[in-house]
Amino acid sequence: MRIKHIYLLKCINDLYGDEMSLKSNELISFIKKSGGIAKFSAILKAGFHPDSLNNLMKQNKITKISRGLYMWAGQDFKENPDFVISSLQAPKGVICLLSALSFHEVTVEIPKYVEIAIPKGTHAYKIDYPPVTIYHFDYKAWESGIEEYKIDGHKIKIYNLAKTIADCYKFRNRIGMNVIREALKTSLKEKKVKPKEIMKYAKVCRVENGIRPILEAIL
Repeated sequence: MRIKHIYLLKCINDLYGDEMSLKSNELISFIKKSGGIAKFSAILKAGFHPDSLNNLMKQNKITKISRGLYMWAGQDFKENPDFVISSLQAPKGVICLLSALSFHEVTVEIPKYVEIAIPKGTHAYKIDYPPVTIYHFDYKAWESGIEEYKIDGHKIKIYNLAKTIADCYKFRNRIGMNVIREALKTSLKEKKVKPKEIMKYAKVCRVENGIRPILEAIL
C-alpha cells in the first residue's frame, strides 16, 4: 500500500510539474509576443496565474524591471529601451524636452532622465525605473505635436521636432540656451524643419516673442 501511495504521489507531482512547465512556456510565449515586456495586469487578463510568473522569476527567465512590469530575460532592445519601459508605465506620457531632442538627433547632450509630459491635473505616475522626470503641461500644449513611433513592437509618443524646440525654449532655464540654439540650427539646416512650424508651436506654448528673434538671426 505504501508503494502504491508513493507511486500515486509521484504521478500527481509529475502531472502538476508538466502542467506548470506548459503554463510557464505559454507565459514566456505571451511576453515575447508582447514585445518582450508585459504588465502584470495584462498577464492576469490573459489567464495566467501569478505562480507561473513567480516560477519563471525563480528560474531567472523573467525579470521584474519595475512595479507591475515584467520582461523576458532574453529580450534585446535595439534602441531606446528606457523610452519603451517608461512609456508603458505612463500611458498618457509623451517624451519631451531634452529626451525628445536626443531622439530626433539634434543635440549631443545625453539626458540623465527620461523626460515625460503629462496634462496638468493628471496623477503623476510613480516610476521606479528608469529614472524619469515628469512635467505637467497645459492641456493644449500637451496634446499638440504628438507623434507615435514603434520601437521593438511597442508604441511610444514623442513630440515632433518643431514642438520640441518650442517646449525647450519654454523650459530654457533647465535646458540651456546654448543647447536650444544648436538644436534649432540643426533642425532648420539638417532636418529641414520649417520656421512656420516652429512658430506655430511657439504660439501654442506662448513663447513666440522669444523664439522669433532667434529664428531671424539664424535665417
